[in-house]
Amino acid sequence: MRNRTPAPHTDSASPAAWYRQPVLWLGAFVLLASLAGCVWMIVLGAQYVDPPVATHGTIFKVPLARPAPAPEAPRNEP
Repeated sequence: MRNRTPAPHTDSASPAAWYRQPVLWLGAFVLLASLAGCVWMIVLGAQYVDPPVATHGTIFKVPLARPAPAPEAPRNEP
């Protein structure tokens, strides 16, 4: 049986080894693309004014203002 010698390996601690990993490039691309998409959506949203929503005094059946205070009952003093 033949002895196999291990192939020479590059030192993973070398500073030039990170750019050889395609997963890191893919992750960096996805991160930058999503950040660019967020900025683009903010720019598009800032260009248009939201129309006011008709609320009719309530939103999801919750009143928008406090009700008027109930009148006090007259006191019966002798």
